Amino acid sequence: MTQTAASFIPDPGELVGTFRRFGSFGPAYEIIGVGAEEPLGDRWMKVRVVESGEVLDYKFSDILDDPKER
Repeated sequence: MTQTAASFIPDPGELVGTFRRFGSFGPAYEIIGVGAEEPLGDRWMKVRVVESGEVLDYKFSDILDDPKER
């Protein structure tokens, strides 16, 4: 059985409750919800910036590029 690259992409719901950082030096954020799916397959996620409490819509593909916060 061969695995494709897509098999390594987590389900968006599995990331809810986890923390990441906007890029290497940006603020940390918590993933708080799954939003609408885009026509081309990406998905919007709800995130909360830890420092400010601001809630934003952020693309799932961008979240996957951001480092995990410890």
